[in-house]
Amino acid sequence: MTALSLAICGCSNNEQSNPLLGTFNTPHNIAPFQEITIDNYREGMLLGMEEQKKEIEAIINNNEEPTFENTIIALDNCGKLLSKVRGTFSPLSSSNSTEETRALEKELSPLFSAHSDAIYLNDKLFARVKKVYDSRESLTLTAEQKKIMENIYDRFVNSGAELSEEGKARMSELNKELSMLQLNFSQNLLHETNNTFVTANSLDELKGLSQADIDAAAKMAEKNGQPGKWMFNMQRPSCNPVLQYCENRDLRRKVYEAYYNRGNAGNEYDNKEICAKIVALRLEKAKLMGYSNYAEMALENRMASTPDAVYELLEQVWTPAVAKAKEELKDIRAEIRKEGHNFEPEGWDYMFYLDKAKRSKYAVNEEEIRQYLEINNVMQGIFHVANKLYGITFKEITNEVPSYEPTAKAFEVLDRDGSTLAIFYSDNFPRESKRAGAWCTSFRPQSYENGKRIYPVVVNSCNMTAPTSDTPALQSIDNVLTLFHEFGHALHNFMRDVQYSGARGVERDFVELPSQINEHWAFEPEVLNVYAKHYATGEIIPMELVKKIQDSAKYGQGFATVEYVAASLSDMDLHVLTEIPADLNVMDFESKKLAERGIPSQIFPRYRMTNFSHTMGGGYTAGYYSYMWAEVLDADAFDAFKETGDIFNPEVAERFRKYILTPGGIDDGMTMYRNFRGREPQIDALLRNRGMSK
Repeated sequence: MTALSLAICGCSNNEQSNPLLGTFNTPHNIAPFQEITIDNYREGMLLGMEEQKKEIEAIINNNEEPTFENTIIALDNCGKLLSKVRGTFSPLSSSNSTEETRALEKELSPLFSAHSDAIYLNDKLFARVKKVYDSRESLTLTAEQKKIMENIYDRFVNSGAELSEEGKARMSELNKELSMLQLNFSQNLLHETNNTFVTANSLDELKGLSQADIDAAAKMAEKNGQPGKWMFNMQRPSCNPVLQYCENRDLRRKVYEAYYNRGNAGNEYDNKEICAKIVALRLEKAKLMGYSNYAEMALENRMASTPDAVYELLEQVWTPAVAKAKEELKDIRAEIRKEGHNFEPEGWDYMFYLDKAKRSKYAVNEEEIRQYLEINNVMQGIFHVANKLYGITFKEITNEVPSYEPTAKAFEVLDRDGSTLAIFYSDNFPRESKRAGAWCTSFRPQSYENGKRIYPVVVNSCNMTAPTSDTPALQSIDNVLTLFHEFGHALHNFMRDVQYSGARGVERDFVELPSQINEHWAFEPEVLNVYAKHYATGEIIPMELVKKIQDSAKYGQGFATVEYVAASLSDMDLHVLTEIPADLNVMDFESKKLAERGIPSQIFPRYRMTNFSHTMGGGYTAGYYSYMWAEVLDADAFDAFKETGDIFNPEVAERFRKYILTPGGIDDGMTMYRNFRGREPQIDALLRNRGMSK
């Protein structure tokens, strides 16, 4: 018996005892989360792998000549049980992590890696795929069918299907080791983010913080056995207010150092060695595949195509961004002198004094603005924009569908004709079981079954400022932009309409276009008039405040752009290495490379390598530049609306839906963009939006 078969022995195949193994008899066929145990997930994933293995064997052992139907379509359709169970478990493992879920992830990670390799490194299966692929010119296929065939063939080749037997064996070992290292990295970071605390012992240390932030810190301290004190963890809603508003410089320093040194504390959760191993194994994998470095391999099927193209974009932005940051530093030094000090600003001073300088220049007070940014109202503004652009509406169904988290809200998304387009969960507040950041995922992707569209179940998971006992959830400008951003990803998921699962995905550097363009509507006066209402009085935000927001929007872009591009460069610099030093320290490497580029000492990359989950946790490896690449697209695309004089122009919105949101990955990203815009994107709008035009 195989290890997998042994693992399944003793598991009950009783659909009644395991909800994952049958049809969900729930509204909208959503998983009955509360009924599913950790053992149900284990059983479902093991059985899912076994079922897919049999489906693969059936394709291989088919005596008929390989055809598009019996090979490509059969591959696209296989593994449905595994996809269903993983699709239910994976979103929860990020947002509702427990010791049990983390243990199961570690248990199954090597099995998943081996299972994938057993498919994509299988000689007989690849021979069938290649035979169909080689005859593609003689086949009558739709554009989508051609795309899934190309995607499936490319996945085999890129997974190592053409390697020697020795090479395949080594590739399988590398994949298994990398999957475990990336998982360990992510679990260490989750612990460091939620369990690294900075404690204040007196109210005097908290001067400058809002009462809501003080109350939240007191609640955190009490929860952690420190009543009468105030604690801050490394979730952004907890630590950012200290960095931006707290007058106590020493407290700012402690929080700053704790945040940027997550995974770099020399404890059992230290990620430095893990990062070095990940980089080395990725390079070995790339060389095994015939590439000189990992970035070269990762970029081959993206819009950017080559490391040179990425560096060209980043360097176009880096020089004006550093110049802008140095201008901001002059303002910061002036603010320090105004207070009678003469110290040179450090990293923990940047956000604090930049906020003061912004107030001095524009008389804008973010705390005042927050009073108009209550989260439920913001969500209504987000829904309003989606309705104006695409005609979709939202019906709250929180109490009608299964709940995986009490604070999450659920909505049925209705298209213009009243049909159900999607189900949407909005999960906005931090908790100990949730990883840091904000992301969009799904419990069920869009698909087709027997000719009928199966609508997706989409989740936005964020870490926004939570309400307190006497204050609602008032958000910062940055948080509002994040909510609009993640909802842009949700819109992409709602509207995707493809027949085959293999045609869902778009290039990594295209995927941020739908999210980032959605941010452009967040602070338009017409939209603010809909949602920006004072939480206590209901007063619409005054026009003078709106003007201050607009006038000050570009201020601070030096800092924001430098910290982002610095992280993107660090990601690329590690992954263009052709040799890895035996004693590689990723933190020293990062610091040295950025110093050579002239980064101001007061600015760290947005994520330092030991807490850089985008690249070290996988997903955006050699790909963090994607946000900037997509910003060229989104800034240029929003100009298409503005050029008409109507930011809700229905014809432009319909083109965006038709050519960007609906097709999935049927076309490549640049083709989709040209179909929408009528030309290739230009960088001018990005530089203008960031205040860096010449």
